[in-house]
Amino acid sequence: MTPKHEITRDDLIPMDRYERERASRRAALVALKKNRRIDVGPVCTFYFENYETMWNQIHEMLFIEKGGEAQIADELTAYNPLIPNGRELVATVMFEIDEPVRRQALLAKLGGVEETAFIEVDGEIIAGRPEEDVDRTNAAGKASSVQFIHFPFTDAQVAAFKRPGARVVVGLKHPHYGHMAALPDAMRAALAQDFD
Repeated sequence: MTPKHEITRDDLIPMDRYERERASRRAALVALKKNRRIDVGPVCTFYFENYETMWNQIHEMLFIEKGGEAQIADELTAYNPLIPNGRELVATVMFEIDEPVRRQALLAKLGGVEETAFIEVDGEIIAGRPEEDVDRTNAAGKASSVQFIHFPFTDAQVAAFKRPGARVVVGLKHPHYGHMAALPDAMRAALAQDFD
């Protein structure tokens, strides 16, 4: 099945229906995300997005904020760019530290971390490209705790990624946060479905 790359107004369901189905949809989303998230080092997690994760995110924003029809265009504009286009993977990268002082200290040292993300497939590097909606490192060099990163693939890299047993590693090469994680094959297979 070819993945969908854009959510339109017609794809959205009424909020009263979403409210009735919310618990079951959230349970299904937890199961889906199981093979779409991976810890990279002690405090960073890559969450790989797709049509379903963004569909759910838009509905959650509409449900929580209750902005109605006037809110829909903004949510579509915000979240559609995070749906893979068929030749890429897209990750929300989060630095998750509960202690505010420790979190601020680390983020203050991680300026430009979004430029160091990569995926390696059988030894070939795919450099991450940060989402261009807003600068995620401020002028003082402090990184945002949330980054949105695209990984554009060539046809040959897609073919390599889809091969069962392919060695796939995700990571960050920042001087203050250099960590990598190998994708389990079940996760590689799940993410391979994001490609056309």
